[in-house]
Amino acid sequence: MSLEKVDKKRLPKHIACVMDGNGRWAKQRNLKRTDGHAAGEEALMDVIEGALDMGVEWLTLYAFSTENWRRPVDEVRFLMQFNESILVRRRDELNDMGVRIRFIGRRDRRVPKRLLKQMDESTALTAGNRRLTLTIAFNYGAQAEIVDAVKQIVEKNVSASSVTADMISKHLYDPEMPEVDLWIRTSGEYRISNYLIWQSAYAELIFLETFWPDMRRTHLFDAVVEFQGRNRRFGGLSS
Repeated sequence: MSLEKVDKKRLPKHIACVMDGNGRWAKQRNLKRTDGHAAGEEALMDVIEGALDMGVEWLTLYAFSTENWRRPVDEVRFLMQFNESILVRRRDELNDMGVRIRFIGRRDRRVPKRLLKQMDESTALTAGNRRLTLTIAFNYGAQAEIVDAVKQIVEKNVSASSVTADMISKHLYDPEMPEVDLWIRTSGEYRISNYLIWQSAYAELIFLETFWPDMRRTHLFDAVVEFQGRNRRFGGLSS
């Protein structure tokens, strides 16, 4: 699908992606799982550039979940180093593109301090950009996010009768993040996988058979065109 097919007047404001299938992509080629993760970098940059081409305002990518710590130690170590490497190598390029980099997720002791430092430096470097907000969900789980939000509210001694959906939203990891309009998962898996559950209450879900390393901006354009063909009613009826 070409960019010309996309109606830029009806773009999703916020697109969220589950970057899935790196390991299976590698297995098909008799490569190590870590080779699949490395191959996903090209897809990452092409999708970001595709979002910029369209004029999408928010793009959130699932890089590492709270459940991914259960993976083999060598793979987890690689992912920590690889994500740090991407930030160091790509943040200047993203900054030049006008991309604002943000992160959501728990900053606990399992995340290397060096990586946290690179995350903070990337956020500070790009803080003034507004062309696209790229949020990386790292050590992230939607249930953990909601639990952490509720804990903050409880610690403020807010009465139960005063708790609202809006209050919970304001205590999520990034209160500025808009609701997800278009939610995409690659690799042919049909699961939410604990990703942006609160923000995706009325998101349009699209599941692609493509493994993440093969994902390109044209796939993103296709997904947006499908999104634009859907009837979003938000629990009501069509006019």
